Amino acid sequence: MTVTLADVAARARVSPATVSRVLNGNYPVAASTRERVLRAVDDLDYVLNGPASSLAAATSDLVGILVNDIADPFFGIMAGAAQTEIGGPGDGSGRAGGEKLAVICNTGGSPERELTYLTLLQRQRAAAVVLTGGAVEDPGHQAAISAKLAKLADAGTRVVLCGRPPLPDSEAVVAALAFDNRGGGRRLTEHLLSLGHRRIGYVAGPLERTTTRHRLEGHRDAMRAAGLGDGAGAGEQERLTVHGPYDRRSGYDATLELLRREPEVTAIVAANDTVALGASAAIRDRGLRIPEDVSVAGFDDLPFSVDAVPALTTVRLPLFEAGARAGRLAMGKEAPPPGGIATIAAELMVRGSTAPPRK
Repeated sequence: MTVTLADVAARARVSPATVSRVLNGNYPVAASTRERVLRAVDDLDYVLNGPASSLAAATSDLVGILVNDIADPFFGIMAGAAQTEIGGPGDGSGRAGGEKLAVICNTGGSPERELTYLTLLQRQRAAAVVLTGGAVEDPGHQAAISAKLAKLADAGTRVVLCGRPPLPDSEAVVAALAFDNRGGGRRLTEHLLSLGHRRIGYVAGPLERTTTRHRLEGHRDAMRAAGLGDGAGAGEQERLTVHGPYDRRSGYDATLELLRREPEVTAIVAANDTVALGASAAIRDRGLRIPEDVSVAGFDDLPFSVDAVPALTTVRLPLFEAGARAGRLAMGKEAPPPGGIATIAAELMVRGSTAPPRK
């Protein structure tokens, strides 16, 4: 005979409404009551009818986490941390009690794929959506994203941005956790300038990404403050900047191009740590030493950066902490920041890959 919600309520000596609150996790319930309900669920082997409950409720048990590339540690760390918070208390009991099913949606950096996943999550009445990483700077796409998120929010979906700047004129987002990419980029270049570097090459990310623009703006702010980015210096900065994907191959090819354009370059700033690895390989293949001949710096402080040889000077973003916070916000476990926007600080990590240029 099929066990019903009423059977669980009778076994736990509570009302059916209380059982529903415990299983859906959408209302505070006393710990002792919650324990009785979960014990009754276990004893009776009760299985919640997910599709039926999602029809009765505004949302389902599904949470979508959108990433550009799950193989990239930048996204993998944030997604994993968010999933841990979304998945519930993780007490090892194997019991269901308000947890959600987190699904990773890998867009491959495609704006069209991003919209497709949001549409699919809307059809599934997702309880929450977490969008990670930089946004595409295209007015048409931004308008389409804003409209899609508004529909999700109207249906009861909680929308959180993680590592992405807030959307203009969007009230659909519960919270936007934005990294201080501009400040981090500025401090990284200031570090190289303080060592005496003046001919600095920059391997930037894709032109259309907010992360690319903000990090490059920080770099150029520092160069202008040092008197190297105005007038003729502005053209020089353009000449010493090469754009490409956020991958190792891009770092390798772009660095070879920078060394061709300016053989006397003394430092390379990379868009992220993965790009920095490619830059380092190109420098070595040209018979140059790091940092004696050319200094190299990255961004993100991914786990491998400290194990590079020499260890990589970079900018640390608290990826795990940001992802976990995004998960809590998506689940309603944490109050949104004032105004719904929080800027997460970036920290300069000085290691062995940077040193003063040779005289």
